Amino acid sequence: MLAKRVIPCLDVKDGRVVKGKNFLGLRDIADPVALARFYNSAGADELVFYDITASHEGRKLFAETLTAVASQVFIPLTVGGGINDVSDFDRVLKCGADKVSVNSGAIADPSLIGRAAKKYGDQCVVLSIDAKRAGGHYEVYAKGGRVPTGIDAVEWAKRGEREGAGEIVLNSIDTDGVRKGFDIDMLRAVCDAVSIPVIASGGAGCTEDFITLFREVEGVDAGLAAGIFHSGEVDIRDLKRALSAAGVPVRI
Repeated sequence: MLAKRVIPCLDVKDGRVVKGKNFLGLRDIADPVALARFYNSAGADELVFYDITASHEGRKLFAETLTAVASQVFIPLTVGGGINDVSDFDRVLKCGADKVSVNSGAIADPSLIGRAAKKYGDQCVVLSIDAKRAGGHYEVYAKGGRVPTGIDAVEWAKRGEREGAGEIVLNSIDTDGVRKGFDIDMLRAVCDAVSIPVIASGGAGCTEDFITLFREVEGVDAGLAAGIFHSGEVDIRDLKRALSAAGVPVRI
């Protein structure tokens, strides 16, 4: 069995790492360059960097901040925010990213996934899905979780795989920042529908939440979190030791 990954996330706004709840109420946390340097040596398997207001504000991702962050990490770096064209992939990769996460840009033009995968390889293309419960299904949201699309999240994940995405980050708006555990039902629904790696995002509050995630959702490949790592409440190396002790394969 492949090792499960533990991934911290930097949500960046105006050059600072921020954190909110249910995608709202953002508060200042730290300098992204300092946090990137910390996570590079803290046992993280990868790092995710989101310029969380780029799409909503209709601008390009802040290249200067990204370049500074990329200079501090020697683990895989996934970057997203304001990715609307293949040229945006090129720009972000040249700043030091290893993978590029696309969300609103792919909703507006699904062919972007395939065009980028053809040029850079599917391993480079990450489809980020922000989803929220809507009756009996899960609805995809665009523009940083601000705009409902009417798209079913499971069907969108399946289409993303068909278009050429190499990985999916599934962000639960309902559980984001709540710290009561990952959205197991939604994760299971998506993991059962696709064969590419799925990263779970939203809801981690303690070590046990990661153990539950990997035990309950067999197909999930990684757990992503922000607040509990930024605050030091959960140490990544301690988390990995706990996962290993619980029978979850991880790189220690």
